[in-house]
Amino acid sequence: MNLLVNTFQIQNSLPSRRANLTFQKNDNVKTVDTDIFYINDIHGRIGNMARIYTAKQHYDYLNKDVNADKFVLSAGDISAGADLNLVKAANTYMNGVGVEATADGNHEYDANPPEIAKAKENAKFKSLGLNLKIPQDNPLNSVIEKSFVADKNGHKYAIIGLAPPDLHERIRDNDSRKQIGVDNFDDTLKELQNAVNEYKKQGINKIILLSHCGLTKDQQIAKETDGIDIIIGGHTHDLLKGIEVGKNLLYSKSNEPVIITQAGKDGEYFGNLKVTWDDEKGIIIKAQNNVTPSVGFKRNRVLKGVFDQILGKPEQLGEIKSAPGPSKNRLLDPNPNAFFIMDAVRKEFDVDIALTNAGNVRGFFEAGPIDSRGVFEVVPLKNNMVKLKLTEPEIVDAIKKSAKSFTDPGSKPGIMMPSGLKYTVTKQGEIKSISYIDKNNNETSIDINNPNPNKVYSVAMDDFMASGGDSIFENKIESGKVDEVFDFDKDKLTCDFIKKQTAPVEIKDDGRITIID
Repeated sequence: MNLLVNTFQIQNSLPSRRANLTFQKNDNVKTVDTDIFYINDIHGRIGNMARIYTAKQHYDYLNKDVNADKFVLSAGDISAGADLNLVKAANTYMNGVGVEATADGNHEYDANPPEIAKAKENAKFKSLGLNLKIPQDNPLNSVIEKSFVADKNGHKYAIIGLAPPDLHERIRDNDSRKQIGVDNFDDTLKELQNAVNEYKKQGINKIILLSHCGLTKDQQIAKETDGIDIIIGGHTHDLLKGIEVGKNLLYSKSNEPVIITQAGKDGEYFGNLKVTWDDEKGIIIKAQNNVTPSVGFKRNRVLKGVFDQILGKPEQLGEIKSAPGPSKNRLLDPNPNAFFIMDAVRKEFDVDIALTNAGNVRGFFEAGPIDSRGVFEVVPLKNNMVKLKLTEPEIVDAIKKSAKSFTDPGSKPGIMMPSGLKYTVTKQGEIKSISYIDKNNNETSIDINNPNPNKVYSVAMDDFMASGGDSIFENKIESGKVDEVFDFDKDKLTCDFIKKQTAPVEIKDDGRITIID
């Protein structure tokens, strides 16, 4: 596999962004080499897990004679959703690729604490969260650690983990949200510096942070703390290729280099960071960072078989005649894959409107036979579906809130993907028009400035949005303002819908979202 061989060569000769970089050179310095294979934000995409598993096997073969301290580390969100079988599959994958430690992300807390703790019983990796507040009687109290020391060939490394500061906003209304606390970011910075200082007192001068805080906060950590050398990052789905000064190479308060990594989203990439240290000072003097697309590797058959045992064999559903493939910007572009899923939800539930946030749709359909696993790859988060009533002002307000994603630095939370609605939005995030499309395809304009509070629609959405996720709606579940809650997600409804089709399915953009300048 030349793809993995090439990942260790300089891929970009631009002076400001290179695959490798030398910070200083002194032939008399005693050095230590460290090699880190890293992953983040796979979001339960088991197909890409199986590809990265194959890539890791090639990596191990190519590096079997490399004299370096080797790590396999994760920055979280490897699993997604509350499906315990998927959690088990994700943990099996991490055991298989040899993950030694992970910073739990928000999606690890989609499940409830007892279920999370049980799923981690056979984990060979440590789960870290320095900034988590877990009650003593909570089953996770004995499972989640703050940090630890790894000894590699006589060299000691401190490994610290951070959960996302916005944990509660990024999970549905469950026991994890109620029982697990998380420090605000200012307190986290102080805690982090105190932990680093304690390790430095012990003579440990190589410190790696596993962070599910996002790139902006990782950059802040790098500049406002002292002693952290490497940040294996996640959460904001940035693809950090090579090393770019000011972006993923910054300098600490004591002017020492700090390298940040992040390998995109959904297991589309994995990363490899190689560094050389001044052993005595614990300062990085050389570094090489590469990310590689997972699509170039075949899915490992053994792991695929293990997944089938855990998740069950996929059910054949039908045929996709045509599909447009992935969106260029998953959070901001009209997404026909999402339109199709919302149409399936609307028709299966027989509601007026179906809604989902753009970030909920992680994959795309392809022409050819389609099975239940293929549908799951498109919407892998495994929430529960909800039916409720919404007034016209609530719907207009929700679409306006989601449109603010155009002006958000991370494009969060993503625009609203509807069935039963049509809207026009500017690239500055201003809603220009909204129409309701009834079940007979009749279009009725909604007054976006004075929506009718007496007009009420039956709506289907998942319990993440219904419980206030992304702050689009108030917590309808907590306030008891839902009609029904189901124990399945969009994938089941989509599978049921496809099975009922008498002809191959065509997935296309029907213009229900128009983006203008």
